[in-house]
Amino acid sequence: MQHFQFSHSQLFRNQILKIDIMEEFLVTAIVFLGIYHILRLLSDHFLRRKLIKAEQYDKVGILERPKPENDEVNKYPSLKWGLVALFTGLGFILIEVLKLFNTDMFNARDAVMGTGIILVFISLGFLSYFFIMNGKKKQGD
Repeated sequence: MQHFQFSHSQLFRNQILKIDIMEEFLVTAIVFLGIYHILRLLSDHFLRRKLIKAEQYDKVGILERPKPENDEVNKYPSLKWGLVALFTGLGFILIEVLKLFNTDMFNARDAVMGTGIILVFISLGFLSYFFIMNGKKKQGD
């Protein structure tokens, strides 16, 4: 019976191939998404111009995107983005501190620990903004 063993170089080549395929897919998707948005923007613009030239002012509003129906207004955008930036910075600091203890966990190209830490801290920033705004809303009521 024959045993199949993969060497490190074969595994490394397979990982590189997977990463290359994923990069090609992402680049293709981003390019097509960008082209779609540019074409949509241009077609909306030319259609609006045509409607205005034809003096169909009441029909120009059809092209407007619907507004959200909730009454919530972002009253403190600088607070929100300041908290998100603060917590993101704390996440990066934590990653750097953890790198001192275990460099293998963060140096691999496909390691997801750093991404996970950043996403958790960004979420904590948004959650802290949510709880601050709920506290302010309850005080106002």
